[in-house]
Amino acid sequence: MKLPAICRNTLLLTGLLLSGLTSALAADWPRQVTDSHGSHTLESKPTRIVSTSVTLTGSLLAIDAPVVASGATTPNNRVADDQGFLRQWGDVARQRQLTRLYIGEASAEAVAAQMPDLILISATGGDSAVALYDQLSAIAPTLIINYDDKSWQALLTQLGTLTGQESQAAARIAEFDKQLAQVKQKIKQPPQPVNAIVYTAAAHSANLWTAESAQGKLLQQLGFSLATLPAGLNASQSQGKRHDIIQLGGENLATGLNGEGLFLFAGDQKDVDAIYANPLLAHLPAVQNKRVWALGTESFRLDYFSAMRVLQRLNTLFG
Repeated sequence: MKLPAICRNTLLLTGLLLSGLTSALAADWPRQVTDSHGSHTLESKPTRIVSTSVTLTGSLLAIDAPVVASGATTPNNRVADDQGFLRQWGDVARQRQLTRLYIGEASAEAVAAQMPDLILISATGGDSAVALYDQLSAIAPTLIINYDDKSWQALLTQLGTLTGQESQAAARIAEFDKQLAQVKQKIKQPPQPVNAIVYTAAAHSANLWTAESAQGKLLQQLGFSLATLPAGLNASQSQGKRHDIIQLGGENLATGLNGEGLFLFAGDQKDVDAIYANPLLAHLPAVQNKRVWALGTESFRLDYFSAMRVLQRLNTLFG
């Protein structure tokens, strides 16, 4: 039976469209990407990603990237669940049946056993496996990702490009931007400027988030001003490797916390009470005026999941 000309034309057009779509998808790969070790070619869209960094894993889950396994931190501590995964995305990891590679120190054998086609390493931080780069890059293409010098949105966009999940990354950022705009409109700003820290009461020390940190950027997006450090303060910039924190300890702690208010990331009410009870901090404006606010223990590392929780918390505090 001979098909009518209109049907033949429709089939031909459909075939051309489909082959064009396939070509477009194929043309998307290979991709050239660059990291601190130079230029790399990713031959095809990855299907089995291993993240050696518990910090990067949350962003991979947020964009539905095919991450199959992840390094973990100490289970059941203040920031992690019983798997050693960060609390803000632990439930998502469980739903996706994410495998825990190891706790703490990286293992090339554990990574190899997952048969990855892409391995991601963080450049800095306690979850960096840079020391194993040579071993890991012999297993699969291995990329070093900096998360300490950019917002979580910039990190999400970068990971979207590496994994072919650009549209998912853009959608997550758009969801956040919408929520941010709503919260910014509702909240009444407390006196400015403010400090943003992670406080360790036992060590009488704090990590101060800088304007370059994801935490600092988030507060600035909402219209908060970050206090600048007093001139001549001898603070350690975390061995000079990291851009996102400045370590304050001893006498520098009180000197460095010079804001009108104090936001505690990775903190809860116990941490607020500890600051109020510390006689060495009693003279601070933030302490005297009872302007110390906890943003939740799941806010230690900012990703899509924790950033949304921080917005909810700020809305509760100042909305």
